[in-house]
Amino acid sequence: MTTIFVLGGATALALCLVLLYLAMDQQLSGTLDADLNGRSTDLAAALTAGDADVVARDPLAQLYASDGRLLSSSAVLGDWRLLSTEEVRAVRLRTTIGRSVPAGSGGFQSVRLLSRRLGSDQVLTVGVSEEPLKRARQRLLTLLLVAGPVLLGLLAVAGWLVVRAALRPVDALTREAAEISSLETGRKLSPVAGDDEIARLARTLDAMLARLAVTFARERAFIDDASHELRSPIAVVRGELELAVAALHDKAEVERSLRAALAETDRLTRLAEDLLLLAREQAGMLVLDREPVNLLELATDEAKRLGPPLNLDIEAVGIPAVVAADPDRLRQVVGNLAHNSATAGARSIQIRVGRDRDAVTMQFADDGPGFPIEVQDSAFDRFVRADRARTPGSTGAGLGLSIVRAIIAAHGGTVAASTGAPLGGAVVTARLPHS
Repeated sequence: MTTIFVLGGATALALCLVLLYLAMDQQLSGTLDADLNGRSTDLAAALTAGDADVVARDPLAQLYASDGRLLSSSAVLGDWRLLSTEEVRAVRLRTTIGRSVPAGSGGFQSVRLLSRRLGSDQVLTVGVSEEPLKRARQRLLTLLLVAGPVLLGLLAVAGWLVVRAALRPVDALTREAAEISSLETGRKLSPVAGDDEIARLARTLDAMLARLAVTFARERAFIDDASHELRSPIAVVRGELELAVAALHDKAEVERSLRAALAETDRLTRLAEDLLLLAREQAGMLVLDREPVNLLELATDEAKRLGPPLNLDIEAVGIPAVVAADPDRLRQVVGNLAHNSATAGARSIQIRVGRDRDAVTMQFADDGPGFPIEVQDSAFDRFVRADRARTPGSTGAGLGLSIVRAIIAAHGGTVAASTGAPLGGAVVTARLPHS
């Protein structure tokens, strides 16, 4: 930023100095020309008044006849002609040229000559030395060449200081962010005063750290809960296997222990599959085999399949609604919700399929105790269980509703939980986009 600032400043400064030099040179040249024109006018007036010696008294002037003959000259020039015969004849009204003439020290000096025609038979030439103008130009150029780098250096230092001052809060935020470790999820960045971009950046980073802290807390809780859920069946399997080994002489006891271990193994398998599904959904890798699915037909079939084994009266009502979805995953949704209701003590379930302008809806309601107020907003979180009266999930691990949300979200839909009509218990409403 400082380099760009200096390069831009150097370009602007160079342009300004060039314009200043040209303006000063134009001013000095104009002053010289005005002096030259004034002397020429005075000499012309004196000659018109009959003062024949006025040219000889002038420091640098000559009077010519129209044919080029030298009539009068300043004493300092002697026989040196300012204009040649051809140049005298070429003068019409007035002409300004530059010329080198002998100097008093034996050298030459640059002069500016103004020639004008007096009547029809004479030409007056007046000159002025350009050496003062050259010296002024040289001094101005030297001044600008010295002042330019100095001004550019001051500009660079000022720009660097301004940029450093502006970015100092960013540097402080960078150091603080680098010092924050995964064990300091509650730590915040130092606040930056004001409402500029840096202050807004600090507030945004603080908000991001707060969100990350919540995420880390949830992940730690998830790991703790998963570890707890895995530890119990593993302990049971180990205990049953140890009993079987200890009772090898008792065939019935061995069979009972192995069947108990097999049941716990099934529970572990379901839990592992549920965790894998949630992990794939979170990573955006949950694969769906989409096809046209009539939700009312699917709900009716699942009601007939799940009702008897779960001892539930399941009714599917509504209108036929076709969506592009994975039928196996939607059956898993209905199964998880049915097991959830059965575990909560419900006896009747109503599955209502409908549609509105924005989506196709599938409402799953039961006559159980419903969702407690304290968990209604977090009912779909992993391992959330309110009490023994309502344990979300078919596995009893608190993953049933989380899987429901994951599957519906993978289809591009949303899901919400509430308690109340039509049966007075839990109500889970899934919304899927139109096919």
